[in-house]
Amino acid sequence: MRKSNNRSTKENENTKATGSIRIIAGKHRGRKLPVLMADGLRPTTDRVKETLFNWLMPYINQSQCLDCFAGAGSLGFEALSRGAKQVTFIELDKKAARQLQQNKQLLNAENITINNSNALTFLTTPSDTFDVAFIDPPFRKGLVEQTVTLLNNGWLNDNALIYIEMESEGGQLSLPSNWSLLKEKVAGQVSYRLYQRKPK
Repeated sequence: MRKSNNRSTKENENTKATGSIRIIAGKHRGRKLPVLMADGLRPTTDRVKETLFNWLMPYINQSQCLDCFAGAGSLGFEALSRGAKQVTFIELDKKAARQLQQNKQLLNAENITINNSNALTFLTTPSDTFDVAFIDPPFRKGLVEQTVTLLNNGWLNDNALIYIEMESEGGQLSLPSNWSLLKEKVAGQVSYRLYQRKPK
């Protein structure tokens, strides 16, 4: 009986325990949204997010945004709050995708699309083009360069901005020759960079 109760408690912790993310600025400023505390879920910190959106300030209004590894949706919801025209989330985990859907409803945000899919599979066949793309995958999985290759094959508008967040020990990235580095910072174990895709 005790073992059964312990297992049940653990399952409940894995599926029901929640934290929250906070929208920093814009239409939904100060709003907290519930998120799952799941293994591997690593929402971008407020400090990093504030720096990123300072970088993006001249570009985010009325932009089409793609959040490739949405997780808690911290970047996509912030973009929405700051005036993005449309935000598309891709998230593999079913429960995390369900939470994104619930938060979309909380914000009454009809201009959000949520795809419960593997990002690398989803990006194989271009269907839309975007002005801003967020690449913030699980660390140490080798996903950044694969995602970059797929995105650069028809998903990005000319002069699109691409944000990459990865482990700081990740080393040099092999990126398209027409991507130029605009901004770069390191915060502890996290390296984050903003690139712009120039027309070929």
